[in-house]
Amino acid sequence: MSRSSKAVLGLSVVLTVATVAGVHVKQRQDQQRLRDGVIRDIERQNRKKENIRLLGEQIILTEQLEAEREKMLLAKDLKKHDLK
Repeated sequence: MSRSSKAVLGLSVVLTVATVAGVHVKQRQDQQRLRDGVIRDIERQNRKKENIRLLGEQIILTEQLEAEREKMLLAKDLKKHDLK
């Protein structure tokens, strides 16, 4: 084999190995990105559930506060009428 044939063959082998290695690295990165995406989705769903739970608690507390305010206003009005 001539020197140029050996050089072309060697270059072809190196480029082929580099291409195969590059494809494998890219596949691993893609798989990791998919796994990370699933984990982020699960975390996002958990945060959403927690936010909905907190919102429900806040709604209940707001309703209780409004009821207490209404009772206080009624009691205040009754005191005003009693004093007159």
